[in-house]
Amino acid sequence: MSETPPDPPSHSRPTIRVLHIITRMIVGGAQENTLLSVVGLDALPEYDVTLLSGLDKGREGELLSQARESVELIVLPEMGRSINPFSDLVAFWKLYRTIKKGRYHIVHTHSSKAGVLGRVAAWLAGTPIIVHTLHSLVFHDYQPWVVNRAWWLMKKICAPITDFYISVSEIIVQKAIKAGIAEPERFRTIYSGMELDWFLNANFDSDAVRREFGIPLDVPVVGKIARLFPLKGHDQLMDAAPEIVRRVPNVRFFLIGDGILLEHLQKRAREYGILENFIFAGLIDRTRIPEMISAMDLVVHTSLREGLARVLPQALAMGKPCVSFDIDGAPEVVINDETGYLVQPFDSVGLAEGISRILEDADMRARMGENGRRHVDPAFRSEKMVADIAEVYAMLLERKADTIKKFDRRSTAGIALN
Repeated sequence: MSETPPDPPSHSRPTIRVLHIITRMIVGGAQENTLLSVVGLDALPEYDVTLLSGLDKGREGELLSQARESVELIVLPEMGRSINPFSDLVAFWKLYRTIKKGRYHIVHTHSSKAGVLGRVAAWLAGTPIIVHTLHSLVFHDYQPWVVNRAWWLMKKICAPITDFYISVSEIIVQKAIKAGIAEPERFRTIYSGMELDWFLNANFDSDAVRREFGIPLDVPVVGKIARLFPLKGHDQLMDAAPEIVRRVPNVRFFLIGDGILLEHLQKRAREYGILENFIFAGLIDRTRIPEMISAMDLVVHTSLREGLARVLPQALAMGKPCVSFDIDGAPEVVINDETGYLVQPFDSVGLAEGISRILEDADMRARMGENGRRHVDPAFRSEKMVADIAEVYAMLLERKADTIKKFDRRSTAGIALN
C-alpha cells in the first residue's frame, strides 16, 4: 500500500501513462469493472496503468487485496465515500500532487466523488486527456431535490474539463444528454465486461451448494445477488414474496450479500410467516458467484437504480432467466419473454407474477436461459471492454497528438531539472 505516487516510469516502459481513480474498492460492479479495465489495459504494450483508490471499510467486502496483487496501486485513505470537507480537501491536494508527479497522459475517473475530485485535480495538473465512466447517474428520484441539484451542478462544472465519457449502458447516455451534461459526440456506451467464461463454462455441483446452505434439492430457487442496502430492492422483493410462496409453496429465496438491512429483512420474513423460505447466505467470495448461481433457477434484480447490473449478464451466461425492474440498463439484457421479464419498479404484483410464471414452467426456463447465453456473448466479455476502452484512448490520443507532444516535452524538461 502506498500513499504517494510511484516515480515516473523509465523510457523502456510503455509511453502512455494512465491513472484510474475510484472512490473505494469494495465488492461491487463499478469496482470489478475498474479493476478488470486496469489489469487489461496494463497488459497492452502501449499503456502503463496505475489504480488509485480511496479507503472505505464496510460489510460489502473489499477488492483492495486483489488489486494490490494485480496492479500498481495507490491508496488514498482520506478519500472516503461520505462527504467530509476536511478529508476531502486533503484528498484533493494529494490527488493533485500524485497526478502532477506521475505525469500521466490520461486520467480516467470512476464513481461520483472520485469523478469530481479526480477530474478537477487532473485539469489543474495539466493532464492532457481526462475520461470519466458513468456507472450510473448520481442524481435520481430517491434522494432530496437539493442533493440532486448539487450533484448535477458538480457534473456540469466538470463537463468542460472532461474530454470523453464512457457509459455502461445506453440509457445512462440518454439520461446524461437529457440532463445537459455534455453533447452526444462525447459519449460512448461500453458494457461492463467480466470474466464471462467463468459463467459460460461453469460446471459446478449445484446440489452441493444447496446442501451447504440447507436448501432442499427438489425445490425451486430464486436468487438475488446484491448488498443488503437501501435502493438494492430487497424490500420490494419481500413485498412480492408472500404471493410467490402462495403459488409456489416450497420456493426458496437465496440471497447473496451482506449489509445493514439483514436484521430488518429477517424480521419482515418472520412477520409474514415465510422465514423458512429465505436463505441469507451473507457475503460470498466473488470467485464463488458462478457456483452460487448454479444453484438458482432464476435470478431476480429489483434494484431501484443501477447503470447495468453485472449479475444480469452473469446469470444469463449461465442459462438462468432473469426478472428485473425496468430501470436504467436492464432492458438492454433482459428482453421480455425472451431472456426473462421486465417489471415496473414497486410493482409487487407484476414481480410475483413474473417470478411465479417462470418457476412453474421448466420449458420456459430452458428457452429463456439459452436465449440469454447467446445474447451476452461476446458483448459482456472483459476482453471486449478493454479493447473498446483502448479504442477510445487511441482516438483521444490521435485527436490530442500535439498536446501530448508538448506535455511530454515539459515532462522531460521537468525530469532534467530535478
